[in-house]
Parts: sequence; C-alpha cells; structure tokens
Amino acid sequence: MVDIMVTGAKSVLINRYQDKILQEAEQDTIALEVPVALIYNGISHVVMMTTPKDLEHFALGFSLAENIIQSPAEIYGIEVMPVEQGIEVHVELSSRRFSELKEKRRSLAGRTGCGICGTEQLEQVCQTVPILPNSQQFDLSCLDSILPYLKEVQEVGERTGGTHAAVWVSLDGKLLGGFEDVGRHVALDKLLGYRAKQKDQQGVILVSSRASYEMVQKAANCGVEILFAVSTVTSMAVDMANQYGLTLVGFCRPGRAVVYTNGQRLVTSK
Repeated sequence: MVDIMVTGAKSVLINRYQDKILQEAEQDTIALEVPVALIYNGISHVVMMTTPKDLEHFALGFSLAENIIQSPAEIYGIEVMPVEQGIEVHVELSSRRFSELKEKRRSLAGRTGCGICGTEQLEQVCQTVPILPNSQQFDLSCLDSILPYLKEVQEVGERTGGTHAAVWVSLDGKLLGGFEDVGRHVALDKLLGYRAKQKDQQGVILVSSRASYEMVQKAANCGVEILFAVSTVTSMAVDMANQYGLTLVGFCRPGRAVVYTNGQRLVTSK
C-alpha cells in the first residue's frame, strides 16, 4: 500500500487486439482507484474513490471546499492509515467545527465523478458562499502558455491516460501547483488543499475536465475568483458562477476560449 500511495499506478497483464491479431500478453500500467474514507474526530463522514496520492492535501482541500472548516488552522492533525479495504484519512477537527459537522453530517458513498451522492435535501446542493471580490485580473494572452501545465502535472496520467488534473497558475502565467486524480473533483480538492497552505493565494485555476456546479462551488468556497476549464460548463455552473461573482471560462484550447461569466477580470494585451 505504501508503494501505490507514492506511484498512484499499478501494472497489469493485458492482451492487445491490433491489426486483427490478439497479441501475446504484456505488462501495462493503469491508474489506481481506491476507496478513501475521510474520518473526522473518529466518525466517518465520506468515502471517495481516489488515486491514493497527496491525501493530506485532499483532506484539507475537501474540508475547505465542502465548508466543513473555514481555515486550515481548524484542523489540528491529519493521519493517513492504509487498511485492508482501502485507506482511512483521520482528520482532527476543532471542537466547534466538529460540532457543526455533526449537525449537518450526511452519509455518502463517492464514485468517480460523483458530485452529490447521498445528499439528503435539495437545500444541501446549493451552499451559501460569500460573493467574491474583484481583486484579480488575468491576461488571456497567457492562456496558451498555461494549458501545457495540465500535462506537466499528470505523471500518472502520462503513463495511463486515466487521470484528470487541476493546476494553480499565477496572474502572470507561472505554474504554482498542480495535482491529478481519477476523479476531477478530487484533483481540485487536492489543489485547493495545497493552495490553502500558501501565504499568497492569488492566481487562477485550470481544470482538465468540464466545469459543473460543484467545481464552481468548491472554487468559490476557497476564494478562487477565476476558473478555467478545458471542456464545457453546465447551466448550474453558470448560474452559481453568476451568483458567487466567479469568472468562469470553458472550452479553453490553444487560441480560443468561451467566457461565460464575469469577464471583467480578463484582459487582452494583444
């Protein structure tokens, strides 16, 4: 288990069918997907299917993005414990936040790409998020230069083709951090956890997937003002981005993109 938590991938024996011939067995590499339970003060809150790398960042980012905590200081400790069925991540919360969590706790079993499995009431889907400030600007002429960062941080994805990625980029286009996972939400959670520990949190986030409502909500909950997505956006993502004051951009490809909301943060120098 320790080895896979470092590599995030494993070897399997396969047979390729190619040129109408079933070829001899060979080794191939696939991305790992394992159940990871987040346990707060001894009580299991959620099980997510993730790539077992960077799980401390995941626990912190998930806690912030799901509004379980408001600050990293409200977590006193994180311990990653491999078990027979998967991995347990034990999070020690402040008494105040744990009391609040018990009041709203829900039980959900996560799947790859799962957003709201187990949500008990419609009101739980839409969280109250403070309106974001207009404190940052990003030059769209830098967009082409930041797109390759997604591939740069996908070490497992490069070998397997099986991961999503999320990267954090400075306002002048420099890579500040990036993470990958089989789940797009988890990749974002890991990145948000890493970002939360940094003194300067300015910059934009770019994800390799579509931007659905929960990606917007997670980003806004963590104070992200500008979110780029390589693929499409959903109607609820646009509605929430408007509600939170987040700049949402989809279909980010070399030389083009679609700005859906709050384009005042975007400039063009050329």
